[in-house]
Amino acid sequence: MQADEELVAAACAGSKAAFADLVGRYQERLLRFLLTRSASRADAEDALQDTFVNAWRYLASYDPRWRFSTWLYRIAIRAALKLRVTETTEAVDMIDPDADPLRDCIRESSRANLWLTANGILSDDAYTAMWLRYVEDMSINDVAAALDRTPSWAKVTLKRSRDRLAGALNEQPNEPQQGGVYG
Repeated sequence: MQADEELVAAACAGSKAAFADLVGRYQERLLRFLLTRSASRADAEDALQDTFVNAWRYLASYDPRWRFSTWLYRIAIRAALKLRVTETTEAVDMIDPDADPLRDCIRESSRANLWLTANGILSDDAYTAMWLRYVEDMSINDVAAALDRTPSWAKVTLKRSRDRLAGALNEQPNEPQQGGVYG
């Protein structure tokens, strides 16, 4: 498998196949990221398309001192902001209409609730930093570069965001209470 930088060099030389390989490598990851920042799947797909169009358009300006993925996520962040996508609705699509909503919500809460809660309580930059670090497994330096911040900012923001998220998750009920509709 060719390294990203080799594919970028080939794409800069005019190879559409090399750029298509880059798209193939990052398309699903970027879409998953953009879905968390979008009001709808259509908005996320539009932002994804804008990301790759702009990446192709400005590929010659890519600075190989940074990882290609960092540069690409920076473009995606800008595309998402441009479309003013800030709400996530993908979690609604995961609910089975025939299932018990409370039980399903509790069962699926570990991962989905984590990101939904994070999206609700963190700033856009803090949420994006968390996503890039823990879902995309980017280094602190790459997170900082993607958000045009310093590594110190990224470290502090990630620590504060984890603390805030842990506090918010600890406040949420984790099992149904006796009585009421389900008791």
